[in-house]
Amino acid sequence: QAQLVETGGGLVQAGGSLRLSCAASGLTVSDWNMGWFRQAPGKEREFVASIRSKDGTSHYADSVKVRFTISRDNAKNTVSLQMNSLKPEDTAVYYCASGASPWGVVRLTDYVYWGQGTQVTVSS
Repeated sequence: QAQLVETGGGLVQAGGSLRLSCAASGLTVSDWNMGWFRQAPGKEREFVASIRSKDGTSHYADSVKVRFTISRDNAKNTVSLQMNSLKPEDTAVYYCASGASPWGVVRLTDYVYWGQGTQVTVSS
């Protein structure tokens, strides 16, 4: 049974940085498209970033481009999300997900396994 566990969330001031990590077990992150999503209170879960299994190509939501970076450590079987220049609107629960959809990486339905989420709170 595949399992994804996110760590690294917390409280940070606007302009600060956090690094989220997703540890995978029961699957190999390099064999799957890996993504990060987030869900703010009262809002739908939304795509943040992804990294493709085949070539490691990354893709970002417009709202986080330049500020966030997704990476993969095959040796540790982890995926990370480096978040810089954080804004209060980045406050949300962040989820790691793995998928194998040949059609895309930005939809919730492109992913099969999900972590339990980690809270990120950015104060103004």
